[in-house]
Amino acid sequence: MTRTTTMTAAIAGTAAVLALSAACVLAQRKDTPPTRADVGTIAAPGQLAASTLPSHPSDRAQYQIDRGLNFLKQQQRPDGGWQSENDPPGITALVLRAFVEDPHYSTKTPFIRKGYDKLFSYQQLDSGGIYQDMLASYNTAIAVSSIAAANEPAYKERLDRAVAFLKGLQWTDAIKGPRGETVDPKNPWYGGWGYGRHGRPDLSNAHFAIEALHDAGLKADDPAYKAALVFLTRTQNNSETNDQPWAGNDGGFVYSPANNGDSEAGFIATPDGRKVPRSYGSMTYAGLKSMIYAGLTKDDPRVKAALQWIEKHWTLDENPAMREAGADMARHGRFYYYYVFAHALRAYGEPTITDARGVAHDWRTELIDKCASLQREDGSWAGEKRWMEDNAVLSSAYVVLAIEEARADLAERPAPTK
Repeated sequence: MTRTTTMTAAIAGTAAVLALSAACVLAQRKDTPPTRADVGTIAAPGQLAASTLPSHPSDRAQYQIDRGLNFLKQQQRPDGGWQSENDPPGITALVLRAFVEDPHYSTKTPFIRKGYDKLFSYQQLDSGGIYQDMLASYNTAIAVSSIAAANEPAYKERLDRAVAFLKGLQWTDAIKGPRGETVDPKNPWYGGWGYGRHGRPDLSNAHFAIEALHDAGLKADDPAYKAALVFLTRTQNNSETNDQPWAGNDGGFVYSPANNGDSEAGFIATPDGRKVPRSYGSMTYAGLKSMIYAGLTKDDPRVKAALQWIEKHWTLDENPAMREAGADMARHGRFYYYYVFAHALRAYGEPTITDARGVAHDWRTELIDKCASLQREDGSWAGEKRWMEDNAVLSSAYVVLAIEEARADLAERPAPTK
C-alpha cells in the first residue's frame, strides 16, 4: 500500500512553529503539568516525555487524540477520502467518525465536509448501500455509524437509505440466498450478517451492523435486534444458552457459529473428542457490546458469562487468547481489539473491572496510558500486517475512536483523584 513519506513545506513549517510554541510553554511551566489549553498548543507531531504529560487522564486522552487527528488530517487525499485506490471506503468512514466525535470538528469544517462528499460518492443509487465492489455489509455499517456521528440533518435521507439496506442484509426468513434458499430460526446463520447479501455470517460483520443500527437510533423493539440476539447467542461459548452442539462453556465469543463454529484463534480439543472453537478477546468484547445494544442487561446470564471471560483474560498487551493459536498471533488485531474493548465497556457502564485475581482496573485510564505508550513520533499507531493493521491510517482511526470512548466515559463517570 502507498504510504505518505514526505510532508509539504507548509506542513513542516507549521510543525516547527508548534514545536517552538511547545518549548516556550514548557519553559514557562517547568514544574507544572500542561493544562488542557497547553495540550491544544503542543499536540503536534513529537511525543512529550512521560513526566511532562498532563496529569489528568482526560487531558492525556485529548493530547493523544489531538496528535492522532493531526496525523490523520495530513493523510487526506486530494479527492477528500483517506483510503488508497484499492482500499475500502470504510477507512474514510472510520477517519471521519474519529474527527466528528471530537468537539473541535464538524461537517462545517471544510475538509470534513469534503470527506463526507467522498464517502457519499460510494452510495449505490439503487440500494442505498455504501461500498465499492464488495464488502457491502462491513462498509455500509461503518459508514452508517460515521454518518450518524456527524449529526447533520442534511445527511438524514442518505442515512435512512443506508440503514434500510443494512437491515436487508441480515439473514432472516425474509431474505433469499443466490439459489432462492432461506434460513429459519433454527439455522445458525439466522440473525447474522456476512460480507454481502449472500455471505456466510460472522460476528465481525454483525457487531459493526448492530452498532450501526444502534448509532442510527433504531428503536429498541425493532425485529432486527431480536433476530440478532439469536445469532449472538449462538456465537457464544455458553452451552447453557447456545443450542449449537459445538458450544463450550467459558462464556467468551468466537468468530462465527456457521459450519460447526469458527474461530480466528483456533480450536480446543476436549476430553470427549469434541472440537470447540476458541473464544478470544476482540470477538468477546464485540459480543458483549452487541448484546447490550440489542437490549440485554447486566443481569442476563449471557452478559454475565461474557464478563466472567473478560475478567479471566484481562490484558491490553495483546488480543486476549489469540496467543493460544500461536505466539506470533498474539498482537493480531490489537487496535481493532482496542476499538471494541472501549465501546463494549462504555456500553456496559462500569468504570472499573475486577480481574480474576481480584485486581481492580479502571479501563479508561489503562487504555489511555497503553495507547500513549504505543503512539509513534508522527502521532500515528500501526501494528501487524494481518487485518491491515500495518495501515497507519486504519489503525490510528481505531485507536482515536477507542480513546474518544474512554474520554467520553470519564466525562460521565470521572476517575477518582489520587
